Amino acid sequence: MKDQLLLATVAGGSARIVAAVTTDLVEEARKRHDTFPTATAALGRTLTAGLLLATNLKGEDTLTIRVMGDGPLGGVIVSADACSAVRGYVQEPHTHLPPTEAGKLDVGGAVGKGFLYVARDMGFGDPYTGSVELVSGEIAEDIAHYLTYSEQTPSAVALGVLVDTDNSVLAAGGFLLQMMPGASSETIDRLEQNIKNLPPVSSLVTDGNSAEQILKMITVGLPLVIHEQRPVRFACHCSKDRLERILISMGCEELEDMLETQGYVELTCHFCNERYTFNRAELEALIRQVKDQGQL
Repeated sequence: MKDQLLLATVAGGSARIVAAVTTDLVEEARKRHDTFPTATAALGRTLTAGLLLATNLKGEDTLTIRVMGDGPLGGVIVSADACSAVRGYVQEPHTHLPPTEAGKLDVGGAVGKGFLYVARDMGFGDPYTGSVELVSGEIAEDIAHYLTYSEQTPSAVALGVLVDTDNSVLAAGGFLLQMMPGASSETIDRLEQNIKNLPPVSSLVTDGNSAEQILKMITVGLPLVIHEQRPVRFACHCSKDRLERILISMGCEELEDMLETQGYVELTCHFCNERYTFNRAELEALIRQVKDQGQL
């Protein structure tokens, strides 16, 4: 099933729904970071959550989710933008725990106790950051808790990642349902019952259901209007030019020390694991540039 994200409303705007299939995107993240199954599930769920939350952004706004627990996984950091591009990483990608009693990947155990932070950067001033204590570490419950209590928007969130025996991603996706003011009790009850009867998202995607089909399952018995369809992708803003500016900002003395002790510099982007190498000639050119700018 092709990755995609759909935005919709139900029952005359009584609720806002976003559904996404993110299998290929999560698989790319797994490959980039060489994540083990439990880490893959944690990262994949958070990447999908980032896409769902970022549908409220505009222009060049960005959103960053940080799941900071005390478990062996360390932190999970994801950044998404208004164009449905997302990137992210886990601090300990080779984390894998025994399954839970229900036979599921133990994401909650890997994350542990801690806090969820959501920062929205609108391009001016300091980003707005909200936080809540982690409810379970399973990501979906924590995002729903954040939206309900930090942003006062009653929400239901489902996120799922299914990992194959070879560690590759078989299925990934999720949905976000937010009730709007004035929604009738009948509409709320119907949506709650529909969600209660819904299989896990990873099972729905594994069975070949598209984002549109998932939306229709959530809204059985209610009028659904799909407003927009978007492609989703794993994309990072890093580049050699950006890292070059960072090296220049370090100053002449440190660059000369790197040149003398190593002869080259290799930098790795945390978000996408892309590696950038600056050889001897490039370092010498940067040193000349710094000297020309008077940064001695």
